[in-house]
Amino acid sequence: MKRQHEDLAGRVPPHQNVVTGWPVLHYGEVPVYRDVRKEWNFRIFGLIEEGEKVLSYDEFMALPRVVRTNDIHCVTGWSKLDNTWEGVPVTEVVKLVTVKPEAKAVMIHAEHGWTTNLLLDDFLREDNLFAIKHNGQDLTPEHGWPVRLVVPHLYFWKSAKWVRGIEFLPEDKPGFWERNGYHMRGDPWREQRYAWD
Repeated sequence: MKRQHEDLAGRVPPHQNVVTGWPVLHYGEVPVYRDVRKEWNFRIFGLIEEGEKVLSYDEFMALPRVVRTNDIHCVTGWSKLDNTWEGVPVTEVVKLVTVKPEAKAVMIHAEHGWTTNLLLDDFLREDNLFAIKHNGQDLTPEHGWPVRLVVPHLYFWKSAKWVRGIEFLPEDKPGFWERNGYHMRGDPWREQRYAWD
């Protein structure tokens, strides 16, 4: 019989501890919506031929959805395995616009001015989605309701909560945590936690 740590080989990056709960970590206040249908929308802008595209809450929620299961890894040292997400694939959202060839990165914009950056290749991976549900339940406000990005191959701070838009950029530039010392990419397998790693 295999021991638990042998079963997890290849699934848990170095210096991570598996948890069964889901810790709540974020900077600032949890957004409050009185009427999410009127107050929330989703912008796609930057290096796209259309200049800017804005989706209403109802338009975004009507986009095709998928269900995907993956593991997530927080820069603070915890990993949560076998998460099942329902949401809109990143690739479905990007189909709505024509991205200019000079785009090399994106900035994800979220509530309260929060941002995180991703290289375009990292952003467009098939596993990535804009999650609406986790393990069959709507996301809670503390975990990013109504929409959070899920980028499972990078540390979880790249999976921005409370997402409001995508900006296509000609080059990578730091978002909120990256300006405050976190690594520009955040690969958990390479332990890219901080700017000096």
